[in-house]
Amino acid sequence: MFNCTLCYLESEKGEYLMLHRIKKKNDVNRDKWIGVGGKFEDRESPEECLLREVREETGLTLTDWRYRGIVTFVSEGWETEYMHLFTATGWKGNMAADCSEGVLEWVPKEQVESLPIWEGDKIFFRLLAEERPFFSLKLSYEGDALVYAALDGKEMIL
Repeated sequence: MFNCTLCYLESEKGEYLMLHRIKKKNDVNRDKWIGVGGKFEDRESPEECLLREVREETGLTLTDWRYRGIVTFVSEGWETEYMHLFTATGWKGNMAADCSEGVLEWVPKEQVESLPIWEGDKIFFRLLAEERPFFSLKLSYEGDALVYAALDGKEMIL
């Protein structure tokens, strides 16, 4: 099992900064659109990982962020992943011209679900839009298919 962070930077224009994962080989997220983030390094807290990963992938230094929830991913053939989900509304610096993971693009929030994203991501985008307090979401996949979801320990109807 491993821990990672994922962050959606939110612009004042109602957009999320999305990362189109097209550059890495053997990437479970290949061709998908996700937020920015990555795996914890030894001794890092969720917030330290968040700040480091956002800076590495975007060149930006976060100044205002919220810890929104934890998402547990379970999938045959992959180790269990605990993803610490954040949103951010403040940062400083200039966005990097290039990201080693893919292409960064500001996308209007209402268009995000029409992109190739994981099925379970639609659930947490809905929770973020509802301003739900801190949540725990478990998502189980068989290949690319979402087969089970539970919110705060209660199974959801898919």
